[in-house]
Amino acid sequence: MKKLVLAGAILGTSISAFANGVAAIPDANDPIVTKFAELGVTVKQISPSPVAGLKELITDKGVLYASADGQYLMQGTLIDLNNRNNLTEQALNGVRKEGLAQYEDSMIVYKAKNEKHSITVFTDISCGYCRKLHRELDDLLEAGITVKYLAFPRGGLQGSGYADLMNVWCAKDQQEAMTAAKSGADTKVMAGCHAPVAEHYQLGQSFGISGTPAIILEDGTMIPGYQPAAALAAALDANKSS
Repeated sequence: MKKLVLAGAILGTSISAFANGVAAIPDANDPIVTKFAELGVTVKQISPSPVAGLKELITDKGVLYASADGQYLMQGTLIDLNNRNNLTEQALNGVRKEGLAQYEDSMIVYKAKNEKHSITVFTDISCGYCRKLHRELDDLLEAGITVKYLAFPRGGLQGSGYADLMNVWCAKDQQEAMTAAKSGADTKVMAGCHAPVAEHYQLGQSFGISGTPAIILEDGTMIPGYQPAAALAAALDANKSS
């Protein structure tokens, strides 16, 4: 039960990176590693945090903070009040960029002819706001914004939502299948297909995504939820000029 409670509690947490110090791959006998393993959490990296006595942990469930002996656990966003900086979010941008780069080959991409920017969207077929965003695809492409999709079944790795995304990713023409599915058409069952929907979902969870659409900008910034095409274009232009 403890494993389930903790895992459920931290799914919405974001991954932080190693900006606060030198990250280290933990020893298997490290007390942090062993205690978190008992809770079903894999600690991938340990680094110093800006808060004395706390370590920053990169785990398969997101970013966590712990005392050096693993006795105390903290979760949440770390903010520098002097500078009004969200340190966790700042560090996370680079981690998102690195994570997305590993899945470039499995994205469904709608490429703008005169590309100025690109966005990566974790999407679900049954999500109303995902469908609304997709209806603005032509506006995004005309604005020079390439749209890249990753799968994020809101109901998890089971049920019709997961099956539909699998069918879309397994389709011969993925773009056509995605547009048809988001228009309300039934997806064509593709038996024996192996698509990386589960991997996309787990990547999204590690980014702190709990709903769709989740939009990742070029610098790794995440916009949770729907934004109109014009607003996205303005945000991308602002990021580029900053």
